[in-house]
Amino acid sequence: MSAKFSAILFLIVLSLAVALIGSCGQPPPTPHGPILLHLAGSTSMQPLLHDLAAAYSERYEYVGFDFSAVGSAAGIELLQRGNADLALVSRRLRPEEEYDSQTGKRLLAYTVIAQDGIAIVVNEKNPLRSLTMYQVRKIFEGQILSWAELDSPAGDIQVISREDGSATRDVFEDLVMRGRRVTTTALIMPSSEAVRDYIAAHEGAIGYLSLGYLGPGIAALAIDNVLPSRETVENGSYPLTRPFLLVSLPDPEAQIVAFMQFARSPAGQAIVRRNYGGVRAGGAR
Repeated sequence: MSAKFSAILFLIVLSLAVALIGSCGQPPPTPHGPILLHLAGSTSMQPLLHDLAAAYSERYEYVGFDFSAVGSAAGIELLQRGNADLALVSRRLRPEEEYDSQTGKRLLAYTVIAQDGIAIVVNEKNPLRSLTMYQVRKIFEGQILSWAELDSPAGDIQVISREDGSATRDVFEDLVMRGRRVTTTALIMPSSEAVRDYIAAHEGAIGYLSLGYLGPGIAALAIDNVLPSRETVENGSYPLTRPFLLVSLPDPEAQIVAFMQFARSPAGQAIVRRNYGGVRAGGAR
């Protein structure tokens, strides 16, 4: 084999190796034993993180995952107390969460792994398929009480909302209610699954959910003539969007960084884009 041919072959092999690493994210360091990463937080992020974790464990069999679906705020608390390796947060971090206001010291680091749409959903038997943002606000305020006012035969309206500490509720109230209070007759549900299951079983119900929880029994409504979807979330045309964050303490361990990088890698983003809007390649903050 000539020296020139050997050099060309080496460059080809090197290029393939670089491409493989780029598609998977930086591989984690080899441990001395099995590793268990504890992820805690948003119920909306659970379906996506289960898929990402399964793919990651398939690549690195010594890494396992444990999940606590406790809501974004509680996930941050568990992280800060040392009871979680990563918090799953389905909203932007607040300034006081990210930095100490007195010293300016960073308290939390994060990376955005997906863009989610908050879908306004009704029972699939309700023929209504579109609302304006103004109509959604009036429904959740309790100003519109019957579906008949919106030319639907679904009877009385039952508003479904989420519990305190839910990032989905925080984003919904910020983007839709704009300082107005959700009606006191709303039923408060403790999780995304509970919202989905109640609406699927009650024809007059209306609520809000992450794109990842859409499925049989419920129907997502177009808002201002735009349906929630991966495409409309990515291009910004759907009005109710929010980021999905993986949040860590500053200077996280290598195994945590490696998983965060995987979620942002082409391989991780291929999983994200099955149901959510993806993000451009880049590092954590």
